[in-house]
Amino acid sequence: QIQLVESGGGLVQPGGSLRLSCAASGSIFSIYSMGWYRQAPGKPRALVARMTSGGSGDYVSSVKGRFTISRDNAKNTVYLQMNSLKPEDTAVYYCHAQVSAIVEYWGQGTQVTVSS
Repeated sequence: QIQLVESGGGLVQPGGSLRLSCAASGSIFSIYSMGWYRQAPGKPRALVARMTSGGSGDYVSSVKGRFTISRDNAKNTVYLQMNSLKPEDTAVYYCHAQVSAIVEYWGQGTQVTVSS
C-alpha cells in the first residue's frame, strides 16, 4: 500500500505562484512513476506533469515553461512549482503514483483557485 498526501493548494491571483507537495509513504520502493493530474469542474482528470525515469519532467503543453516538477528522495516528496498562474489553471490537483500497469494510487486532492 502507498499513501499520498498533498498540500500547498489555495487561492492565488493571476500571475502568482504556488508550490504543491506530495508526501509518499508505505511501499514507496514499488513506485516507478509519479506525477500530478488536475480536474477542473465539468472536465475529466488530466495529466499535468510527471517525473520521467531519468529524473526530468514531462509536461502538458499548457503548463510548459510555467510549472516545474521535482522530487526530494530523502523526504519521499514530489513537488509541483506553479508560476505565472492563470484562471484556467483552477482545478483540484491530484498526486499520482504508478506501481505497475494496473496498480496506481491517488492522493486526496488539493484545490487550486486562480482568481482576482
